[in-house]
Amino acid sequence: MSKEINAVYIGRKRTMDYCLVVVTIFNKGENQCTIRARGRSISKAVDVAEITNRKFLHEMIEVSDVKIGSEELEGDHGPKTVSTIDITLIRKSGK
Repeated sequence: MSKEINAVYIGRKRTMDYCLVVVTIFNKGENQCTIRARGRSISKAVDVAEITNRKFLHEMIEVSDVKIGSEELEGDHGPKTVSTIDITLIRKSGK
């Protein structure tokens, strides 16, 4: 998972905090935002995308792409494989 300017990395904060970040990115005039998560935070990333799309920006954005994968991280007991997700939201054309 490489770094991007319009990427939101999901962690331990509340779901609505991340929704606010995504809404702010689109309100600044950006046309794209990527929500990124790995491991146990994947379900929260899906929640952020759905809540933002359905409740806040339902006429303005749509899910463009979803990429899943895995990364190998070094853990206490050797290498560990962790699942990842990238959810790309884009501004609908004409809005």
